[in-house]
Amino acid sequence: MKALERFRAGKALKLRDEDAGATPLREQSDKNGGKHAKGELKERERALTAELTAAAAKLQEMLYGGRRKKLLLVLQGMDTAGKDGTVRALFSQINPMGLRATAFAAPTERERAHDFLWRIHVHVPANGEIAIFNRSHYEDVLVPRVLGDIDGKELKRRYAHIRDFERMLADTGTTIMKVFLHISKDEQRERLQARLDDPEKNWKFDPNDLVARERWDDYQRAYEDAIAATDADHAPWYVVPADSKTHRNLIIAKLLLETLQDMKLDWPAPKADLAKVTVD
Repeated sequence: MKALERFRAGKALKLRDEDAGATPLREQSDKNGGKHAKGELKERERALTAELTAAAAKLQEMLYGGRRKKLLLVLQGMDTAGKDGTVRALFSQINPMGLRATAFAAPTERERAHDFLWRIHVHVPANGEIAIFNRSHYEDVLVPRVLGDIDGKELKRRYAHIRDFERMLADTGTTIMKVFLHISKDEQRERLQARLDDPEKNWKFDPNDLVARERWDDYQRAYEDAIAATDADHAPWYVVPADSKTHRNLIIAKLLLETLQDMKLDWPAPKADLAKVTVD
């Protein structure tokens, strides 16, 4: 089964902490009855991820050279779920000329003066590009819902606006893949504590992460509803277990490669009949 099918969000999605630690690709590929040391498994996953990203880099070169199609990757997840780590692990071999990553924080006062999609649209990919959203327009339905800043009527209206927005992107040549990095509450606690304990990671710690953590269950329900309301064949959601960083990266590398393969990319035609060209 392709990863695009295996990790597609279900119609009745329920986010459970025990699922965040799943390693389905590890079990599938382990021919030694699960007797490998954990470190050996992680090294193997890193090697497989490198192979997949190298293949994706070749297809990205076709995408950039052709300048006809474009890809939008949306990464969402609770704090410490691995959005930054995913970008570092998967896109180090990608031509930076055809790659753009944007991180969306809380909207500024100027951004709040416009519709919630105003700040998003300018960052969607141009022809030949891969654009990565580290957080995205979904923050504008998740956070205000949990904080009670919008009511149910406004929430449904924003879901409708997102569906229309993503349909417009798809209709104009953008392939969309949306990934929810599913981390458990226990794993988040360990990662937050690591940021406190390591002086070199202190800069990553934000006290507001603890505020959001107190509303863990509310955010899980908000994600379930947002994914269910906006999953579509032209803008699919994938739920990736993210407690294991190496396994998370392996899954997303497979999703990325399969998505690029399904785009049916090819090298652009030469600008001249090269058979008649010689270099003196």
